[in-house]
Amino acid sequence: MREPSIRTSRLVIAAGLAAVIMVGGAGFFLGRQTAPREAPVALPVVPAPPAPAPKPPVERILHRAELVALAREASDAWSTGDELPEGLRRAAGQRFELVLPFGCNGPADPDARLPMQWSYDEKQETLRVSVTPVRWPAADWGYDLAGGSHAEGFWVARPWSSSEGCPARRAPSTPSGTEPITLSGQSLAVAQFLPVDAESRLTRNGRPLEVVRRIARGDIDSARGFRVRIAGRVDRDAEPVRCVQPGGTDQRPICVLKVRMDEIAIENAANDDTLGRWPLASGR
Repeated sequence: MREPSIRTSRLVIAAGLAAVIMVGGAGFFLGRQTAPREAPVALPVVPAPPAPAPKPPVERILHRAELVALAREASDAWSTGDELPEGLRRAAGQRFELVLPFGCNGPADPDARLPMQWSYDEKQETLRVSVTPVRWPAADWGYDLAGGSHAEGFWVARPWSSSEGCPARRAPSTPSGTEPITLSGQSLAVAQFLPVDAESRLTRNGRPLEVVRRIARGDIDSARGFRVRIAGRVDRDAEPVRCVQPGGTDQRPICVLKVRMDEIAIENAANDDTLGRWPLASGR
């Protein structure tokens, strides 16, 4: 019998290894094809957080600076014959708070009959504040209305100033070479217009708004005076500011801001205390 040569043995061994590899590979491949596949794991569905609710729009409140600016724009438009600026028309219907400082020169004389005044009884330590609204026929503001409607409200002192406090006290002076200064009088009012048969909403039986209160003298500052705070809404009107020039075109226009007043308060400017508050009946 022939003995296998070394070369033949190596070939046989190599062939055997190749066969084993082929059989093993085929089995592995066949096993992968026939083995049951694992079902994919379903991940839990996390709901998206709810969208935040939209914040309601913050209603803008017009204060003294904005109201004075509106009146200035209306005065300029009136004196030049232009239409009211669009910004002025957009103010119709907006809420406002107007502060009117008064009593800045100290207590009124006993016989004084000012629309806004205050006095103090040193012995009784009693403060008395009185605020009287002004009443105008609608015709005073250029309205030719049947039925005789009227307006009630207040003059705005120092309408050139946006400050809600008393002015600084300065000695009067006149530049050389000029004539003595003459005050031009009131030029801006805030008022609500009412039918002729409507009762006043600012007074009770014709009486002014009054506060009588015991208060220490140290809680009053004569230089800072007191404040009337008027809260309400500008009239929803195509012409929220009305101007007239009774003295002709060389006179500064006199304007009225038409509003609906919801509340009036009297405040002590020395400590910001509210001395009295009057909610007003709304007729519109």
